[in-house]
Amino acid sequence: MNPTPPPTPPVPPVPPGGRQLPALAAELRALPPSCGPVRLVGVDGHAGSGKSTFAARLAAALGGAPVVHLDDLATHAGLFAWPGRLEEQVLAPLRAGRPARHGVYDWTRREFTAVRTVPAAPVVLVEGVGAGRSALRPSLARLLWMELDEAASWGRGRRRDGPGLEAFWDGWVRAEREHFARDPSRPFAEVLVRQGESGYEVRPGPGAER
Repeated sequence: MNPTPPPTPPVPPVPPGGRQLPALAAELRALPPSCGPVRLVGVDGHAGSGKSTFAARLAAALGGAPVVHLDDLATHAGLFAWPGRLEEQVLAPLRAGRPARHGVYDWTRREFTAVRTVPAAPVVLVEGVGAGRSALRPSLARLLWMELDEAASWGRGRRRDGPGLEAFWDGWVRAEREHFARDPSRPFAEVLVRQGESGYEVRPGPGAER
């Protein structure tokens, strides 16, 4: 997977209304801490739905909040086998109020080749498919879901990554379907995010009623 995809094609405009990024950022800052002193915010959605781009813009609206990319913790051998790595390398240090240091997987070399430091900032974003899974939800202050269906998301992802990764995408689609069938995220998302031509529309999600 490409952890830092280029800008994606625009999607149809959204209707007026809903909160925008500055208001969402203010709401997240006001939440009680959920992981030690940190407000951990998950950004989930189908592969190709725009999570990385949205997380970068939300991080900027938060004044430079750190972002943990789950693509850095997953591997070819275990696309969704990263919870133990996330707990040990990221969540446990943050819970203790310490900076976290986690390995960064190189999808070309098929090995961990770098280390990234994540400060115990007031808000830390965790973005990637499965960021709202059951193993992570107890540590989240808020779960956001990118509201783009799987077919549109996967189509964007395949176009982004090109024909050389078609075989990988075929395997990814199967793995993602199996993951969300066992451990869905959207029903627990308090916030739904939809991208339009001129920005993002932010609305309450099904988890807001829980």
